[in-house]
This record gives sequence, structure tokens and C-alpha cells, in this order.
Amino acid sequence: MLSMENVRLAGKDGERVKDFKMEIAAQDKYNLCFACGQENPIGLKLAFRFEDGKAKAEFIPGPYHQSWNGIFHGGLLALCLDEAFGYVLYFQGIKGMTAKMEMRIRKTIRTGQKIFLTGEVKKRTRKLIETYARAELEDGTLAAEATASMYVTDQEFA
Repeated sequence: MLSMENVRLAGKDGERVKDFKMEIAAQDKYNLCFACGQENPIGLKLAFRFEDGKAKAEFIPGPYHQSWNGIFHGGLLALCLDEAFGYVLYFQGIKGMTAKMEMRIRKTIRTGQKIFLTGEVKKRTRKLIETYARAELEDGTLAAEATASMYVTDQEFA
């Protein structure tokens, strides 16, 4: 289930630039998901929204999300990008799951360093959707990117 939220963007001096509706994922069914479940005590609690046809979220890895001392664990980074794939489908009413994923880490992400996650659809066939996701640092530096083939299903995920 999606909810709509009115959002107002303001310019330099507070003048209105643009009003738009932003879709936000409802958490009623997936509240214990490790990646996005807001009630999972050990989860990442990612909160995705749908903007301009893309799934977007922010995350700050903490000390329990590290591999090497002070470095965000690459497996958890892959999880964040995989969730972006899933949400870009979810927001469009498509049920799917990751069939194949490839990730490339371009820059080290440190614990305490905010990352911006974006997922988008690149190509769609009857049963597969090709997706792309990226993680950027606050200055816009590309830290990681991934592609995935998402299998479209009519399976119910209760």
C-alpha cells in the first residue's frame, strides 16, 4: 500500500518553487523486513519514497554495520542496493524478486557517512525487468552501483 504526501520545495528566499506529491511506502505488511522494516530492532529501517520514477532513500551506517574497522560492510551495501531495486518495482505495482545482481564498489563508505540510494528501471520485457541502483555520498560522489535482473511474478507475498 502506498500513501501520498504533499511536498513543497522552496527556493533560496523561501519562495515556492514546486508542489508535488511523493509516494511513500506503507510499512503495514513488511514491518519486520531486515532492510526496510521499521519495527525490526536489528534492521536497517530504510525508508524509500518514489520521486520522478525512482525509488530513493538515505542511510547512515553505524558501528554495527561495519566490516573492517570504520568501513561499511559490502554485503550490507549490496542489501541496500537490492532494496532499491525492489522498491522501484513496488512503487509501480509490480511484484518481483531479484534473479541476478552485479555490484561494483567505487569508493569506500565509512560508518557515520550518509549515503543516498536510488533505484530505477532501465528496461522491461514480459518476465524480466532490468534495474539500476546507486549509492552516492553527500557530495554526489558515486560510491557504488549495481544492476539487477528482476523476475516478475504474480506470487502473493503475505
